[in-house]
Amino acid sequence: MILNYFRIPLKMSKIKLLDKTFEESISAEKLQNRISELANKINADYKGESFILLGILSGSYRFIADLSRYLEVDVQIEFAKVRSYEGSESSGTIKTYFLPSERLEGKHVLIVEDIVDTGLTLEYLMTNIRAFDVKSIKVVSLLYKPNKYQGSENIDYVGFEIPNDFVVGYGLDYDEKGRTLNSIYKLAKEKNMLNLVLFGPPGAGKGTQSAKLIEKYGLVHLSTGDIFRYNIKNETELGTLAKSYMDKGELVPDEVTINMLAAELDKHENANGFIFDGFPRTSAQASALDELLQSRTTAIDCMLALDVDEEELKNRLLERAKTSGRADDANPEVIQNRINVYNAQTAPVADYYKAKNKFTSIDGIGSIEEIYDRLCKAIDG
Repeated sequence: MILNYFRIPLKMSKIKLLDKTFEESISAEKLQNRISELANKINADYKGESFILLGILSGSYRFIADLSRYLEVDVQIEFAKVRSYEGSESSGTIKTYFLPSERLEGKHVLIVEDIVDTGLTLEYLMTNIRAFDVKSIKVVSLLYKPNKYQGSENIDYVGFEIPNDFVVGYGLDYDEKGRTLNSIYKLAKEKNMLNLVLFGPPGAGKGTQSAKLIEKYGLVHLSTGDIFRYNIKNETELGTLAKSYMDKGELVPDEVTINMLAAELDKHENANGFIFDGFPRTSAQASALDELLQSRTTAIDCMLALDVDEEELKNRLLERAKTSGRADDANPEVIQNRINVYNAQTAPVADYYKAKNKFTSIDGIGSIEEIYDRLCKAIDG
């Protein structure tokens, strides 16, 4: 019989450990509240008795330390060392490193587990401990996976019942990483999204093509220019901070821009994907964007760069000036400078995505439909 379990909430903050992203599933506060409740139950069941808390290393060290703080009965702490996990999967083989069998004889034993999933480790321990003359043997486990459990042993005290997710934190690890986290985190699932970086010099037609791609693929358009203007106009905390740099003629730090993007991503959690326009402009920004997307279990799929020769760009901008009302579209010197800046800035960014096999150059000469078809073929491919 399994007593007193809580079903846990989903989604909170996320962290990265080695090559995997995890999201918080049980907060530190919920852990402590539940451990206190488990201790009260144990205090009542063992009232007037002395017993041994047998912690299973290495995962249970945090749990047994906090559990013992709430116990009001005579208790002795011992540890056993066994292992069945390699990386994020159970190896199916149990290895014993240490079991204080002689010190368990004639005692009540309460096995303290961080997690019970298949139950292989627990069955192994119970079999070995019963070979000695113990008065009784019970089990307390902080976490329990009922859908994965294959054992026949009773788990007398369960902290939280969880789905069949790989979890870390509060003593549990992923290749020895994450044990010291104060909360429990579960492995985040990758999102099936399409994320594009659309680049091109002034006059290449990014705006026109973005609108068509957004409609076809159901994407969200993220323009750093639009985001900056929104935050500054609405005097958000980030907008005020960005304006303080701009008023002094200084570049807005990448961290501020990334935080603005993060806020926009959070507004569209269920998006099919994003088109990033005007960002990243440096390899450092590209790396920061990768980290931001990884924290949300997604990534850039491709950088699409519209390739248009300078003479064509100048002709397009001069033609656009007749209807755009933008003074910089009508000034040849300003046009040349904008093209030069683009070429200088995008070269390292292109190299960054080339190194990741995520760069595609698109011929930007032709009709709008011809260029659009090239973009779609690159994306679909």
